[in-house]
Amino acid sequence: MKIASKENRQRPSLKILTITAIIVLTLFTIPIVQVLMFKFINPLFTIPMVWDWCEKKVTGKNYIEFSYIWKNINEISPNLRRAVLAAEDQRFLSHNGFDFIEIKKVLDGIKSGKKIRGASTITMQTARSLFLIPSRSIVRKAIEAYYTIFMEIFWSKKRILEIYLNTVDWGLATVGAEAASERYFRCSAKNLTKSQAAILAAILPSPHTLSPTEPDNYLKSRQKRVMRDMPLMPLL
Repeated sequence: MKIASKENRQRPSLKILTITAIIVLTLFTIPIVQVLMFKFINPLFTIPMVWDWCEKKVTGKNYIEFSYIWKNINEISPNLRRAVLAAEDQRFLSHNGFDFIEIKKVLDGIKSGKKIRGASTITMQTARSLFLIPSRSIVRKAIEAYYTIFMEIFWSKKRILEIYLNTVDWGLATVGAEAASERYFRCSAKNLTKSQAAILAAILPSPHTLSPTEPDNYLKSRQKRVMRDMPLMPLL
């Protein structure tokens, strides 16, 4: 009787462990499947777009439809391709998704009490803009890093930049380079001038507070720095 009792107690425990293992394995596998899929398929929407729609439906707030127009990288101005590298990730080609030089600067800044911007690479930002809901937490940062690893493994740098340019948040209900170009300059992304591309890249840290059509002194200064560094950036 004692043996039977032990077996009965062990069976539910084994089932729980099996179910838990399946759930954990599934959660770890989903990002890999997603990354592999988008190596070949252009995304029709992003998770932040879906999240915003759901949030507005639940809260009853006014929903503004997103402007999202996919363009292949060769249909996006070389000026903008160079500008975003100059503004957001100048070591894009030399790192594997994590810029440890920038990470060290952030840590040093924290120790000294200085205010310094984050060390997110273009790969990390792409993971965030395509796959993750808008939030700020350690858990989301860990998931972002997990996606980043597989994006760097399975995607080329050109593909990462292409998806970044098409999915990054460029202001209110404005997703990607084509939507931003049409909204701010009434032109296609392929026709952006050097100056227009530089100021579009310059607003990326704060696209909901900075305006490329009404730039303040800070934004003008940032635009100049981007234009200065653009010739140094590779063309992907």
